[in-house]
Amino acid sequence: MTAITERLATLRARVLQACRQAGRDPGGVAIVGVSKRHPPAAVRAARAAGLHDFGENYVQEAVAKITQTTAACWHFIGLMQANKTRAIAGHFDWAQTVTSLQLATRLSAQRPFHAPELQVCLQVQPEPAAGRGGVPAAALAGLAEEVAALPRLRLRGLMFMPLAGLDEAALRAEFRRVHGLYMELRELGHELDTLSMGMSDDLELAIAEGSTMLRVGTALFGARSHATPGDAGASREQEGP
Repeated sequence: MTAITERLATLRARVLQACRQAGRDPGGVAIVGVSKRHPPAAVRAARAAGLHDFGENYVQEAVAKITQTTAACWHFIGLMQANKTRAIAGHFDWAQTVTSLQLATRLSAQRPFHAPELQVCLQVQPEPAAGRGGVPAAALAGLAEEVAALPRLRLRGLMFMPLAGLDEAALRAEFRRVHGLYMELRELGHELDTLSMGMSDDLELAIAEGSTMLRVGTALFGARSHATPGDAGASREQEGP
């Protein structure tokens, strides 16, 4: 058994236990392996162990892995820049960090006609804070309406990246607030099924507060190299943008 196989088994056990404690079906919580700064061999090992979904922050690094891995689903989870949308639209299955109509419109126009719809999440900012990216809560409903109307995209839900260093109470409150925003959009008629929040250190809290998709890097792949190939502009060490 490889180290990644063992870590994936441990991770799945954590998810199962958290779902039991929250009274939830573990089948309703997906795991995205955040493979940024890990070699293609690590991705292939995780795929061989049964992981299907992978998240990448850097387009150039991701494309090299995508071309070397078969039958996987790829999520872009990094800082989205206008000059990267063509590559994202052409290579990824999901774009989780849409923050504006401009970005969504570019993805829609640049998605290849032969490809399935690009699955999209809006990255949300529940409360204004310095250094935090995302759609403000007040603008979320309007943007969701506009993005949902674009061709070749399918709006699936929300993605949330909390600030580092929050204590458990503050983090739980933020997760709960984001879940509330997600439910508000569903009540407006959007057929959403994805709430992407929760990482290696906080996945139990995220599951308790309604997450349907976890973005897990360290707990699955181990520590990362600090060498970042390609793409400038996305430097967080967390499992997100």
